[in-house]
Amino acid sequence: MERAVKTREEAERVIMVGVSVEDGDDALDSLKELEELLRTAGAEVAGTVLQNREMIHPGTYVGKGKVEEIRRMISAAGADGIVCDDELTSVQYKNLEDLLGVKVMDRTMVILDIFARHAKSSEGKIQVELAQLRYGLSRLTGKGQALSRQGGGIGTRGPGEKKLEVDRRRMKSRISQLKKELGDMVEHRELNRKQRGKKEIPVAAIVGYTNAGKSTLLNALTDAGILAQDQLFATLDTTTRLLELQGKQQILLTDTVGFIRKLPHHLVEAFRSTLEEAKYADYILHVVDASSPQMEKQMYIVYQTLDMLGVRDKKIVTLFNKMDLLAEGEILRDFRADQTICISAKSGQGLEEVRAALARMLREDKVLVEETFGYDRMQQLSLIRAKGEILKEEYTPEGVFVKALVPKKWLPDQFL
Repeated sequence: MERAVKTREEAERVIMVGVSVEDGDDALDSLKELEELLRTAGAEVAGTVLQNREMIHPGTYVGKGKVEEIRRMISAAGADGIVCDDELTSVQYKNLEDLLGVKVMDRTMVILDIFARHAKSSEGKIQVELAQLRYGLSRLTGKGQALSRQGGGIGTRGPGEKKLEVDRRRMKSRISQLKKELGDMVEHRELNRKQRGKKEIPVAAIVGYTNAGKSTLLNALTDAGILAQDQLFATLDTTTRLLELQGKQQILLTDTVGFIRKLPHHLVEAFRSTLEEAKYADYILHVVDASSPQMEKQMYIVYQTLDMLGVRDKKIVTLFNKMDLLAEGEILRDFRADQTICISAKSGQGLEEVRAALARMLREDKVLVEETFGYDRMQQLSLIRAKGEILKEEYTPEGVFVKALVPKKWLPDQFL
């Protein structure tokens, strides 16, 4: 009888490399985040190098002396490769690979690898493959025989394997095909948005830094049942759920892809239609990990990304999440928000306040109508009932007296 042999994928051992170009920058914090990204990707950090320079070296990312130091570290630690904290140019990539003789990766490659692992829907997989191919195409020049390299590990999963095997012409052809497929899906998303608009149900987009607790919040409020893990980019696919509020009010909550510092522009372009859910929403729920030492920086990056996407003139409610991990009495502020609420999506703390805040915002965007509708105007009254929140309804000899809150964007001019 043959004995079953258990196998497992060995974790890659890598050296992290970063460059600090000015005093007070966040290079060290960025490296800590890169370490978390590498853990999510299944790698093990064997060492860290941070060099202070006036500027990133155009040929080798770090200085020549530092390259030699890294080469010795690789040998001593038995590392399989290095990961640079910034996106490398094709020249930097080739020079480092030639000088070090090991696998060279950058932050973008690690993030793309995580996205390849976590993409579940057809749209998500297409978006990831498109971002990987664009990234690979921009680094095709000068890579030479690297295109024929085979192997496993970070940067080679899923559609990434195709990137290493095809030439520039075939890559461009595949990109064109994926863009067409994604375009069809974007049209479908636009159609869904229009259908939601016809129903006059307002939408709140849940945004925030990756791993801030957006999916946990959506699950807690709506029983959405989506994956929620203490992991970077655990969920990529947009999920929309209906939330019932007091006074028979309704709102759609839409989860979005998490933001991160140095978010690769290839991913932003590929996921633009998904990220722009925030642009077309009526309200923004900004989820913040209040327990993170980098909370302020993460909030800044979220707003920077929203500005880049053209998200403006929206009412914002900032939810300081994970309050169960903080000491009592800490004062938290967000000067860009219309309101802030301290919550724990995991324990349920503050969620009733969130529901009340949403209901209040919906009411603020409604107009009070007090009108007697003659019996010849019953069709108009039916629309008021369907679109508005009826506070009082009374039948009289002249018709039906109605007191109702009706959305401003729907209400006929005669009532404004």
